[in-house]
Amino acid sequence: MKSEAKPKSKAKVDSGPIVSSAHLVSAQSAEMSEFEFGLIVAGNAFHRWVAHCMSASGLKDLAPLDVLVLHHVTHRARDKRLADICFIMNMEDTHLVNYSLKKLQSLGVVASQKNGKEVTYAATDMGRTYVERYREIRESCLMDALKADDALNRDIGELARLLRVLSGMYDQAARSAASL
Repeated sequence: MKSEAKPKSKAKVDSGPIVSSAHLVSAQSAEMSEFEFGLIVAGNAFHRWVAHCMSASGLKDLAPLDVLVLHHVTHRARDKRLADICFIMNMEDTHLVNYSLKKLQSLGVVASQKNGKEVTYAATDMGRTYVERYREIRESCLMDALKADDALNRDIGELARLLRVLSGMYDQAARSAASL
């Protein structure tokens, strides 16, 4: 009886952290560079997801920002000012949000109302219908695939907390860099 040769195990190659910009890796925290690369990849995947999910709900050709603005305008059924939308979304480029609002108005999913000197925005019935359909598709395609249990939900909650902490750190670093 012949003895079968065991396949040679491949030695694990330590290629270092997975980053998008090796020249930025810091000796203080290579993990921060890994996080930034993960954030880039996850951000792009998220943006692709929201655009495709909204398209599947019947509202086509929206940029990810348009979808996020529509969701925020729909949030809690309260009228929102441009400044409020930008503040909550942590966006300085009000012209980009304003462009999205105009686009959403032209589609009939957002309406504006003038209150004195201020203009406020709210989702229309049609807009709320698309957002509800988005929610149904999200449940079906994303949440069902996630199959989250209590432990995973705790991890996701902790990740959300860490992202909020890191956003504050990035904001502070941006202010510091702007003052140089």
